[in-house]
Amino acid sequence: MPGRRSWSIWAPLLASLLLVGPASSAAGAKVVEEEDEDDGGASKKKPHVNHGKFKADPWTDGHATFYGGRDGSGTTDGGACGYKGEQGKDYGALTAAVGPSLYSNGAGCGACYELKGTKGTVVVTATNQAPPPVSGQKGEHFDLTMPAFLKIAEEKAGIVPITYRKVACVRQGGIRYTITGNPHYNMVMVTNVGGAGDVVGLSVKGNKRVKWTPMKRSWGQLWTTEVDITGESLTFRVMTGDHRKATSWHVAPRDWKFDKTYQATKNF
Repeated sequence: MPGRRSWSIWAPLLASLLLVGPASSAAGAKVVEEEDEDDGGASKKKPHVNHGKFKADPWTDGHATFYGGRDGSGTTDGGACGYKGEQGKDYGALTAAVGPSLYSNGAGCGACYELKGTKGTVVVTATNQAPPPVSGQKGEHFDLTMPAFLKIAEEKAGIVPITYRKVACVRQGGIRYTITGNPHYNMVMVTNVGGAGDVVGLSVKGNKRVKWTPMKRSWGQLWTTEVDITGESLTFRVMTGDHRKATSWHVAPRDWKFDKTYQATKNF
């Protein structure tokens, strides 16, 4: 029978293909996993691949006021996000205190917004918390520094209607980590974050005994852990509000010191 003879010839070949297929897939998966293990001899896992970049939100209504001096004085140090000294200066004078909803208990710190007024547009970084929306005004409240306010309206206006949208933050250099506290209560301030800008998750890992450890938000963009992370090279993994992740491998050397800032080579 020709049909039966043909099947008897092909059956062994088909069986071998079925056996080879899964093995090849497993080998491929193994190769990918091995490529992730490239940490100077130490095993590491790369974060999931982030496709594309942060995309601006749609325009929506809001309103703006201003505070501080004409040069931005009184607005760059401290505030509800915790940016102090050089950390506050990193964002310059074009910043804003945002209403409670956008501030989101500190999760909104570092985000960037484009505001459009009658005079023009400006991009600001959220570095503080503003009072709730002003009665009778539409949408979210932005309390701008004077330099930012003057780009969209005249000073005499006092309070103005605006349209705004969340946009990608453009930063110079890599993400910065300022470590303070003590071995029993470590605090890390995260600044200069690109992309979405806002940090909603932070983890730390040492090069030896300290495994991946989630840190807790204390307030603003100050994160804490009671795990002793001293004496090890530190790696931080940041997750922004759009769920993209960036890992700063060994950004702090083994002999890192408290009250110092360490900058990664990469950003979002």
